[in-house]
Amino acid sequence: MASKFDAAFNQTFNEQMENINRSLEEDVLFALIGDINTGKSTTINALFGANVAPTSGLPGKTIEIKKYAYKKHIQFVDTPGLNDVVQTHSQETIHFYKDADVVLFFLNAAGTVLSDTEAKELEKLATINKDILIVLNKVDIADDVPSLLHYIQEKTSYRFKVIPLSSKTGFNLGELEDHIADILQKKNKELQFAKALNDKSRIANKWINRSSLAAASAGAIPVPGSDIVPITAVQVGLMIKLAKLYEKTITKDRAKELIVTNLVSNIGRTAFRQLSKFVPGWGSAISAGVAGTLTWSLGKAIKKIYEQGLDLNVETLVTYTKKFKRERESAKKDKNSSPS
Repeated sequence: MASKFDAAFNQTFNEQMENINRSLEEDVLFALIGDINTGKSTTINALFGANVAPTSGLPGKTIEIKKYAYKKHIQFVDTPGLNDVVQTHSQETIHFYKDADVVLFFLNAAGTVLSDTEAKELEKLATINKDILIVLNKVDIADDVPSLLHYIQEKTSYRFKVIPLSSKTGFNLGELEDHIADILQKKNKELQFAKALNDKSRIANKWINRSSLAAASAGAIPVPGSDIVPITAVQVGLMIKLAKLYEKTITKDRAKELIVTNLVSNIGRTAFRQLSKFVPGWGSAISAGVAGTLTWSLGKAIKKIYEQGLDLNVETLVTYTKKFKRERESAKKDKNSSPS
């Protein structure tokens, strides 16, 4: 007779796979605004590691709507500003701003930062779409960047995220990636974005850390056996997302085998049997710390295996999960023993 764990796992895997596959059918639309010399195209090309957007070394202002795409579901609209002299584009521009998942508002740190015209533009934009990130580009050739950041935040009443960036050197590109991912996570489009990135590692680590915290919360449930299903749901979701991110295939049977083996190798076969059957009154559940560590180690191991092009099998997974588990526990000991 199948355990409650088996039934719960099958349902969880099917639901997670369906949800993730559905998210991969969604388009991600970026709206870009800013003068040509603010480095919009250079930033997009650096972010995705490809010639996604056309670049121009000529100063000036965009006077027509430019639409282009990267791969199948990542789309960009480079628009004239709402205050642009070409008023024939205004309604179409507003339409794109409303539909955009993320609006990137570019400023030139080496130029006139947030002029009155730009400030008015930003205020109009904020009434149309709230998912705006201000990109302060070209900080590598600017003076007193901290003062510029303070000026922008003061002038906008601290309502927007401001990311200092150098698209030329790559400085802070990861922070921009993080903020975009945070916005898209709420729209269930983060995976679509992550798959298109030049560097997938940073997003993968975000998912691993997030899943570790979620598993730890499930492990803190003070009811024996009640934590195994939510912890497994977290791990299944993480496993599927990592497989999709690195263009790998994961079947239900393989996922179950890997997760069960990982649990058994760390908490013991007898303990797993008790948890998976939800035996009433059994007095030992997975602690929050153990749940978080196991999930983190599982995610780090799968990520490492995929990045090295290895086969994701039981033996390789157990080897790497134990390695990462030791590293995490060692880091915690060092942190606790260090003087405050």
